[in-house]
Amino acid sequence: MKYRCLIIDHDDTTVDSTPSIHYLAHQEQMKRIGRESETSTLEEWFRVNFDPGFSVYIDSVLKLSEDEKKICYDIWREFTTVLTPPFFEGMLGLLRDFREKGGIIAVVSHSEPDIIRSHYENQEEIPGFLPDRIIGWTGEPEKQKPYPWPVEDIMREFNLSRDEILVVDDLKPGITMALKAGVDSAGVGWSHNLPVIREAISKDSTYYLNSIEELRDLVFS
Repeated sequence: MKYRCLIIDHDDTTVDSTPSIHYLAHQEQMKRIGRESETSTLEEWFRVNFDPGFSVYIDSVLKLSEDEKKICYDIWREFTTVLTPPFFEGMLGLLRDFREKGGIIAVVSHSEPDIIRSHYENQEEIPGFLPDRIIGWTGEPEKQKPYPWPVEDIMREFNLSRDEILVVDDLKPGITMALKAGVDSAGVGWSHNLPVIREAISKDSTYYLNSIEELRDLVFS
């Protein structure tokens, strides 16, 4: 195999979660805080998560109060703890085959670890399949994308060299993390087809992939 470890994003890379969970939560959030007229379309919501990013959006665009942020967070937890997004077709099979050939699978995501784990536990395609490591949001920004700490900690845990790692992500923080850590990256675009995102991600990533089959070809080359 070309790489020994995949550090893979979760939302919109492994699971199709924006249309099935996160956008639905956004609609409910805007309704409950009385700003339903400002609700984004699905395409706009993909763009928001790309640029300026969710945190900047709620702070600088919506200018939410702390109480409104708490309402939005509680709604997000309501949706993410009840709904399970589908894995993209072919993704679980790829991860299983990579594991069977001795590969290490680590998830690095801005979602919370219990949510990520529940998505793997609730899928029925490959019962019992779990990543070797899950790094999700813990409230410590310096240990999250785009900082290199997740890559470096995974390297320490599994005794990996930089050339053994491929970061797979659909958004810029993951690609920036890979650049800062000095490892290869694959920007992916199978969850959306927005030229502005594709152009920005492909510029900074080692590879840009349009399908899971392309990822399979790369990993097993």
